[in-house]
Amino acid sequence: MKEITERLTEDRMQFAVLIDSDNVSSKYAATIFEELDKYGLSTYRRIYGNWSKGNGWNESLLLDYSILPVQQFSYTSGKNATDMAMVIDAMDILYRGKVQGFCLVTSDSDFTRLAVRLREENMFVLGMGESKTPQALTRACNRFIHLNLVAEQNKASGVSDADVAEETNVTTLREIKEFIYALLSENGGQVDLAQIGNRLNDRFSDFDVRNYGYTKLSTMVGEECRELCVLKESNQQLVSRKNTLSKEELEKEIERLIRKSGGTIDNLSTLNDELHKKYKHLDLKQFGYSRISSFLRSMKTVKVTENTVSLKKE
Repeated sequence: MKEITERLTEDRMQFAVLIDSDNVSSKYAATIFEELDKYGLSTYRRIYGNWSKGNGWNESLLLDYSILPVQQFSYTSGKNATDMAMVIDAMDILYRGKVQGFCLVTSDSDFTRLAVRLREENMFVLGMGESKTPQALTRACNRFIHLNLVAEQNKASGVSDADVAEETNVTTLREIKEFIYALLSENGGQVDLAQIGNRLNDRFSDFDVRNYGYTKLSTMVGEECRELCVLKESNQQLVSRKNTLSKEELEKEIERLIRKSGGTIDNLSTLNDELHKKYKHLDLKQFGYSRISSFLRSMKTVKVTENTVSLKKE
């Protein structure tokens, strides 16, 4: 997987695009190649089906996208000859050694074993199909794109939560939210937004914010995880739990801790540690301060001298 990632960043990966016309509508032609362009270039473009039957993939469309049609008659009733033809071609292309990835365009779970086999050969497998695609296939790919949801979002018509909920094979928002909360717990309550995106992609091969009607991960986190907030810091966006603590409550707790120490605390870091023990997700940026010393100096009841804080005499 590390080698695959390095190739993705260093050079444009060469893909073999194999389309199952029996299971993918021609209306997704533009979406297929728009999405593929984000990952690499298509060296091979082939589509498989029985062209004696109408399937929507007409000659004009195939010419527009330079797709080579492969005729496959159904020799025996009940047997899918298209599947066999795609698998045979995939293995032929694999052993020619001219591509680094395969784009399997199908919603048919019968191609799960092919996806697994290609990954065993260190191929990057990009799957595309409708959101009815069984999870066995979506999870077998490095990445999987739900064409119907992405196409709707690209048209700016949006996808409602209800639309997504009906698609039982799409990773649910509940699963995504649980994963994000687990990441926060693992990392002390604050995680870089980019890291969350990377980890979600690693965990769920079909994760894409467009599946849920969004164009940005930050917007999705803000809307769907109301108890979390996205803070901007330099060139980073940090996700943390919202702190419901008020400035007045925090000031009273500081005064209590100083009083408990006899009216003076000799080390500001000691005070800072005590506050974080009680308020595990304390973030002073919520109040407009980046350092504990700055917050303390804003208080009328305490005095800060170098690294020491004490209560002012009344």
